[in-house]
Amino acid sequence: QVQFVESGGGLVQPGGSLRLSCRASRMITSTFTMYTPHWYRQAPGKEREYIAGHTTSGSPDYADSVKGRFTISRDNSRKTVYLQMNSLKPEDTAVYYCVLKNSFRQDDDHWGQGIQVTVSS
Repeated sequence: QVQFVESGGGLVQPGGSLRLSCRASRMITSTFTMYTPHWYRQAPGKEREYIAGHTTSGSPDYADSVKGRFTISRDNSRKTVYLQMNSLKPEDTAVYYCVLKNSFRQDDDHWGQGIQVTVSS
C-alpha cells in the first residue's frame, strides 16, 4: 500500500506562493517511475477537479484555471511530486490531492490524503 508524506499547504495571501510536496514513502524508486504524477483539488461545495499532471511522455498538462501560474514537477530520486503555485487567488482555496497513476494499468491509482490550501487576506 502506497503511503504519502505531504507538506506545503497553509494560509497565504492573494498573490502569494506555495509549494506542495507529496512523497511516496514505502515505494522503491523504480516503481515510482512507472507512475505519472497528477494533482487534483476540491473546493468547498464543489466537485473535485483535475488541475495538473504529466502525460506518459513526461509532458506537463494544466487546467486552464491554473495554466501559467502552477507548475508540476517530480524528483524520482526523492520519490516526490511537487506543485509550485504562484499568483494565488482566493478561488484557489481547496484541498489539494496528489495522485500517482500507473502508466501501464488503468486500475492502479494512488491518492494522497489531501493538503489544505487557503488563500485569503
